[in-house]
Amino acid sequence: MAGSGLPDGWHLVTLGELGEVNRGRSRHRPRYAEHLYGGPYPFIQTGDIRSSGGRITRYQQTYSEAGLAQSRMWPARTMCITIAANIAETGILAFPACFPDSVVGFIADDSRCDVHFVEYTFRYLREQIQHEASGSVQDNINLATLERLHFPLPPLPEQRVIAHILGTLDDKIELNRRMNETLEAMARALFKSWFVDFDPVRAKAEGRDPGLPKKIADLFPNRFEDSELGEIPAGWELKTVGEHMRNLDSKRVPVSGAERAKRQGPYPYHGAAGVMDHVDKFLFDGIHLLVGEDGSVVRENGLAVTQYVWGRIWVNNHAHVLQGKGAVSTEQLYLYFCFEPVAAYVTGAVQPKLSQGRMNTMPFVFAGERVCRAFAALVQPWFARLRTSADETKTLATLRDTLLPKLISGELRVLDAERFVGRDG
Repeated sequence: MAGSGLPDGWHLVTLGELGEVNRGRSRHRPRYAEHLYGGPYPFIQTGDIRSSGGRITRYQQTYSEAGLAQSRMWPARTMCITIAANIAETGILAFPACFPDSVVGFIADDSRCDVHFVEYTFRYLREQIQHEASGSVQDNINLATLERLHFPLPPLPEQRVIAHILGTLDDKIELNRRMNETLEAMARALFKSWFVDFDPVRAKAEGRDPGLPKKIADLFPNRFEDSELGEIPAGWELKTVGEHMRNLDSKRVPVSGAERAKRQGPYPYHGAAGVMDHVDKFLFDGIHLLVGEDGSVVRENGLAVTQYVWGRIWVNNHAHVLQGKGAVSTEQLYLYFCFEPVAAYVTGAVQPKLSQGRMNTMPFVFAGERVCRAFAALVQPWFARLRTSADETKTLATLRDTLLPKLISGELRVLDAERFVGRDG
């Protein structure tokens, strides 16, 4: 990065000038040394950093004290940088931890820099760092490359304000993410209680209070009866899922990558597992459930690959496009696929496929119109909040991603940024 054009008071610096830079030196990985599992020390791996959103609060494995023999114990507020696999992903630790040699730890000198500002700077420089690593055999980058990297640094007070502006947006994004996790967990728990474990029926059969408002509790029977699946609530019917959903597959249209490049636009283009691109037109508008048809079809736990989507979208022919039918809401249908395995209905060893015909035959215990509508009345407001929160998150992320390069480079100064956020935030 050239030194010319920097705002007054800004300087080009290297990471090593701002604090201590060390590479993880653990000789053992938990997957190779099972006896090291279960220790008290978080072991931060590249995947933990990639999914951190800039702030590492979760981890999947721990090390015992023996596993720390050649690892470094990092103090809290240290920035981690991946130098292998997912290059230049970053995150700030909220606790002491250790990590392998695929991760570099930067311990900031608080008198010279704000560690959050440095982390945002590395987000800004990520593509540049990845480009330098792209020619290597193992697609990695060494510590010397990071130490040579120059980037602009404003005075410390300005660093803190910039980090605060961007951090406020990230905090709201994280708050929305957690709220949506809670809302979906509530919906899943209620679905499991009513339609998988049959808790209200079981409670009434045993003479216990089902813990529901009387007008809802009265909708449930107080006994079970036999079916091909085993015992189900009396009066409920064993059907197939195809009888309770609308299939809109005939409206799907695949678009090649070359054609999509010519038709860039605002509408998400969905494949079997997620958004692949954005295009200039849409095929569907409203709330839909997408279930993978081929390719990405089944998860390791045997459940379907699903997407709960809303608004104007385009879908290719690798995902079934479904809606609930009659008393069965699209939300209930989505939750059904969160619990009912599809692995037994998938064909094809090389290219897994969940055909429409086989999917339609999956068993579905229909609780009756009144129970299903009561369930929809409870969960649909939760999903409405989830959709609103997710839409807000997209807006906030766009604002953050617009501001980040301008603030880190000095193109947009702090006072201008505060006015920008006040107008658009």
